[in-house]
Amino acid sequence: MAGINKVILVGNLGQDVELKYTSDGRAITNLSVATSESWTDKNTGQKVDKTEWHRVSLFGKLAEIAGQYLHKGSKVYVEGNLRTRKWQDQTGADHFTTEIVVSGFNGTLQMLDRRDNADMGGAPQPQQSAPSAPAPQQQVTAAPISDPIAPVDNSGFDDDIPF
Repeated sequence: MAGINKVILVGNLGQDVELKYTSDGRAITNLSVATSESWTDKNTGQKVDKTEWHRVSLFGKLAEIAGQYLHKGSKVYVEGNLRTRKWQDQTGADHFTTEIVVSGFNGTLQMLDRRDNADMGGAPQPQQSAPSAPAPQQQVTAAPISDPIAPVDNSGFDDDIPF
């Protein structure tokens, strides 16, 4: 039986996006996503907050988009796979890093913040001007219905229904 490796996070970025390119020009972005939970301690009655930090790696066009639009504090929805990789430092000691990898068809990144004027460089929004003269209004009157089950006269309609 095959296993399932899927991680879903909703959280905030803890730092600005780190966008890098490989030697062959492939974009890689690393995110630091914080997820928080809070509860009231039954013994002390005090509110307890717990924040967990997650390393997220994006690749390709998605990495470039994240580098362009995301910044510290941005709220994101991330869906990807959990991966642990082994690497060595300068002294030759082995280290392991566990991260969420968002790539291909199995990964999703959604930006949950709304876009406002501050995100668009403070450029003023074009405003619609009101028409100089009010548009004439049509008055619609309904004829009283004498028999609600009577057949409807559709002879005034010449529209062809395409299905």
